[in-house]
Amino acid sequence: MTATETATLGGGCFWCIEAAFEELDGVRDVTSGYAGGHTENPTYKEVCSGSTGHAEVVQVEYDPDVIAYEDLLEVFFRIHDPTTKDRQGPDVGSQYRSAVYYHDDEQQGVVEEFVAELQAGGDFQSYENDEIVTEIAPLERFWEAEEYHQNYYDKNPNDRYCQFHAEPKLKKVREQFADRLASR
Repeated sequence: MTATETATLGGGCFWCIEAAFEELDGVRDVTSGYAGGHTENPTYKEVCSGSTGHAEVVQVEYDPDVIAYEDLLEVFFRIHDPTTKDRQGPDVGSQYRSAVYYHDDEQQGVVEEFVAELQAGGDFQSYENDEIVTEIAPLERFWEAEEYHQNYYDKNPNDRYCQFHAEPKLKKVREQFADRLASR
């Protein structure tokens, strides 16, 4: 079995981001949680209050022989808006900020270069006229979210929030990354 690597990404509600990444070939597991804050073992309620400093994130465990970190970043930057500070769609607050928490120097270099290219008018999306506000910081600690948040979309496909916000992200992944989807 190939050794896996981990990416930690925040782009709004973790339910939506988690569902999108679970579609990709080479992704072994996606875990919803919290990162970037100052409170030990935060709860969802505490994070939603905005008082802990955490962002809702997902940790993506992936096989780098099947999908590259750069590919994960491309999906990530296509399925959320990295130009809105502390907001994604209807979700407002620092817990919904765009963030990439890198695990090592290599990831840091890759994400910084990736964002710089996007800002300059990258291959798939141009942000020349809008500043990318994605937080790029080392991962200091990841706190796994409560069990009921894990695989939320799969467990609650009829949830209206998921229908309005997760499904468009899934559709985008299925259409734009058809060649990278896991067979189910």
